[in-house]
Amino acid sequence: MAKTHDIVENSTVRKHHKSEKKPTRTTSYRLPIDILNELETEARQKNVSENVLVKQILEKYVKWDRIAEIIGMIQVPYGLLKIIGKDLTENQIDKIVDALFPVIRDSAMFSKGGSDLERIIETLEDFMKVSGMKSDHRKEGPMHHFVIQHGIGMAWSIFVRKLLTRVFKENIPDKQVSCQLTNSTVIVSVDLGSDFDEHTY
Repeated sequence: MAKTHDIVENSTVRKHHKSEKKPTRTTSYRLPIDILNELETEARQKNVSENVLVKQILEKYVKWDRIAEIIGMIQVPYGLLKIIGKDLTENQIDKIVDALFPVIRDSAMFSKGGSDLERIIETLEDFMKVSGMKSDHRKEGPMHHFVIQHGIGMAWSIFVRKLLTRVFKENIPDKQVSCQLTNSTVIVSVDLGSDFDEHTY
């Protein structure tokens, strides 16, 4: 556990991405009053402006929801995943990874325009963001550490390890991938070079 803590907190720096200022355009939509009231209440509770809230909702739809609908993905409650995870065997986890990997690759092709490593990682980041999982990308020279916190048990840590290892092995088979696991956290480390950026392709 100490080693995991050292990697996450001490040895690395969080990878910062330049925030690109995108052009904007003012528009208007006519919406039912009850929806506007709900948006106003939600924005107040989250302590953000209604404009920011609506932007977040639309970004989530454009980046993930519409794609998930096309490829047939559904949301599953965390409590159910915890229950399922208790009985998963390693062979069953392998079968889930085999079934899910081509879905992720197809999602990257559809949403990002390609299935290279950068686009697949960005697609996974989009998925984790909308599903409520915490993820972080830290860099230590040429080494990149991908930290995922899910909180749903060791079986799913093994699943995340196997899935990310598969992603890297399919794209950079000559690179060594190392992993650290707890019941709630996975750290996958790989040498991608100091210039690697999953948001530049």
